[in-house]
Amino acid sequence: MKQRSIQFKVWFAIVAIIVVVIGAAVWLISFLYDELYIDKQMELLITEGEHLAAYYERYGMTDAFLERLEWSGENSGSDVIFSNDPMELGSGSPFEPSSDEHMITFTERQSLLDGEKVVMVRPHPHFNQDILGVAIPLFEEGQLSGSILLSMPLSEVYEPFEQIRTLLIVSILIVMVVIVFIATRGIHHVVAPISEMKRVSIRMAEGDFSERIEVKSTDELGELADSFNRLSQALEEVEDSRRAFLANVSHELRTPLSYMKGYAEALEEGVIAQDKGLSMIQSESKRLERLVNDLLDLAQLEGESYPLSIEPIALAQLVHDVLESIEVAVKQKHLQLELKLDEGSIIEADRDRIEQVIRNLMDNAIRYTVSHKKINVTLHVKDQWSELTVADEGIGIPENELKAVTERFYRVNQARSRKSGGTGLGLAIVSEIVKKHNGEFELHSVEGEGTHAVVRLRNLK
Repeated sequence: MKQRSIQFKVWFAIVAIIVVVIGAAVWLISFLYDELYIDKQMELLITEGEHLAAYYERYGMTDAFLERLEWSGENSGSDVIFSNDPMELGSGSPFEPSSDEHMITFTERQSLLDGEKVVMVRPHPHFNQDILGVAIPLFEEGQLSGSILLSMPLSEVYEPFEQIRTLLIVSILIVMVVIVFIATRGIHHVVAPISEMKRVSIRMAEGDFSERIEVKSTDELGELADSFNRLSQALEEVEDSRRAFLANVSHELRTPLSYMKGYAEALEEGVIAQDKGLSMIQSESKRLERLVNDLLDLAQLEGESYPLSIEPIALAQLVHDVLESIEVAVKQKHLQLELKLDEGSIIEADRDRIEQVIRNLMDNAIRYTVSHKKINVTLHVKDQWSELTVADEGIGIPENELKAVTERFYRVNQARSRKSGGTGLGLAIVSEIVKKHNGEFELHSVEGEGTHAVVRLRNLK
């Protein structure tokens, strides 16, 4: 079954509403006209007939009554027929002797004989039109002595309605034009952005995230379009990151693998000494292993459900343990290590991950600090935060690259080369671990002077 478009559905709903509203309006006007206007005319005829009957009872068949009868026929807007022969009513004779048809039925004549008023709507016996009539019995000394029939053509009753109907039709047409105009603008305002979103979403499904929707309003649709643009931009950034990540991973893995392959072929051909070849292969395999482990760590940390083994940790003691394990590397490079640690710092964290943070920061500080320079490690408690700072006197990071160094595989041009042994993932891992602990990580650096890496973690209350 063919799916209807949203524009068709909106138009269908609008047309249905218009039809229902117009139909209800026409029915209501007709109903009110029939119930109020025609009933009002009928009441006027009855009232006039009762006045004539009262006049007859008061004056009888006199000139005054006949003048009142004539005046009523001229001024009431109705035809007045008077009969003073009850036998005509009883015999069923017509009001007009020249007519072959009766104005009232036998049952209605019986009602008149019983003293009841008769209301009728039927074709006129002489003219080709319907009439609205009222027959009023006349009594004299308690006996039926005659009757008065007041009638008026229904065409005169409906004539005002004809004018109203014309005005009503014109008004309905104007209202329909206005509604269609407003609906067209409204549908375009609603459907056009949705259609544009559909088009852009199709392009996004095909892998093109460059399309954007023009935001022309500040209402809900404008906010939706803006959100859609942000989603498109975010997906474009994710796609770019994914492609860059795959390219970087491929490049990073290809390099040690190509080295290992080259040295293996050189050993096989006897070009280099076996000890040197095996040493280089071992070195490249360790670098490859470190890269794979860092990638796995980063992938796990970026997941929303990565479990952390939270426990109270004496942060100063953990720093001492890490520094003790890297003491040999510090001495080999002839670096001075200065410590200033607040032993009262207790945090709740995953011990292994915080140890990884400290190791990565110290590894960077040692790698990029030239010999005979200093590395300062400080830890102090401030406003319920434990703040760990690793400050080196290394080559520093250019200011315009500070924000990018926590991205995966990012290396500062001169310092972070493969020859130094870095994978370009250390600071990205640090940033993710600190984020998982609801902490803060900052880098401050001056090129040629050194770098300060600051980690803030909540103290245990």
